Amino acid sequence: MKPTLQDVADAVGVSRSTVSNAYSRPDQLSAALRTKILDAARRLGYPGPNPTARSLRRGYVGALGVLFTSELSYAFTDPFAVRFLAGVSRTAERHGTGLLLMPLPADRAQVRGVVENAAVDGFCVYCVGDEDWALRAIRDRGLPYVTTAPRADAGPEDRYVGIDERAAARSVAAHVAALGHRRVALLGETVLPGVAPGPLRLADPTDASHPTTRGRLTGFADAFAAAGVAWPAITVLNATANSRAAGAAAVAPVLAGDAPPTTVLACSDVLALGVLDALAAAGPRPAYPISVTGFDDIAEAAAAGLTTVRQPAEEKGRLAAELLLEPPVDPAEGHLVLPTDLVVRTSTGPVSGS
Repeated sequence: MKPTLQDVADAVGVSRSTVSNAYSRPDQLSAALRTKILDAARRLGYPGPNPTARSLRRGYVGALGVLFTSELSYAFTDPFAVRFLAGVSRTAERHGTGLLLMPLPADRAQVRGVVENAAVDGFCVYCVGDEDWALRAIRDRGLPYVTTAPRADAGPEDRYVGIDERAAARSVAAHVAALGHRRVALLGETVLPGVAPGPLRLADPTDASHPTTRGRLTGFADAFAAAGVAWPAITVLNATANSRAAGAAAVAPVLAGDAPPTTVLACSDVLALGVLDALAAAGPRPAYPISVTGFDDIAEAAAAGLTTVRQPAEEKGRLAAELLLEPPVDPAEGHLVLPTDLVVRTSTGPVSGS
């Protein structure tokens, strides 16, 4: 059996609290007694009090939980997520707080267990599809949380920092529509779960599974509806991951068709870069140039000449952590909607012949 604090106390002939003070409050003991206790602990193989239990007793842990999708690797491979976490980390460092990166399982029944077993002081819910399941478990724990999407039903306990996804998407779609494009394809990641890459049937943009994708598709649809392009006339493409390879695979079938789109609007820059890869691989067919847009303005977007929507990734992360670690007195100040900018580059141009 592993040695315990009581074993050390018995070996030295002192109380449990005296042994505990040797680790947590050394100023309460003489140097000789503390040395005697630590020597006995080493001899018995006692590693010291459990840091999690000790932190919970004093009322805080010193860590924030960041809830992601089911794939933890997303935090290290997605360019926008990396920048967001950089912003979170800067604020956490300033407060002497650590981060616990937590992938949420796809099985909703397991979500509560993940949230309940996390030794953290609060949660940042980032890029989680059906976040209500996680929020219910967090609320039951009584811990503070911040999400990265504005919530229409936000109450005083809700804190969020995000952008108006629909309005931002509408701005880039309106730009493309003004260039004369009417044969349109929209590309998103896991628009519907369990669907193969390529075209899919989506009765309405609000049927998309992920709230971020839902907001962006709806904004795209708004702009084209204003230009006379109804939703049934728009092609929706499904990518199975947010990667260049997945973006290229999703767009390949329509590029090989008899009537390819004149424009592809992607829900992320990474997917849009995959479309550019597919166009480069396709060679001269189709004969006319296809306009491509992205979303986020990651570093690679400028080098590729990608027209996109710029949102402040690091600022978003910094403010999210501040809402947890420096909570505002006025609950209304915990609801933040950040500005976005349309960045027009060479990947978009007038429809062929106009």
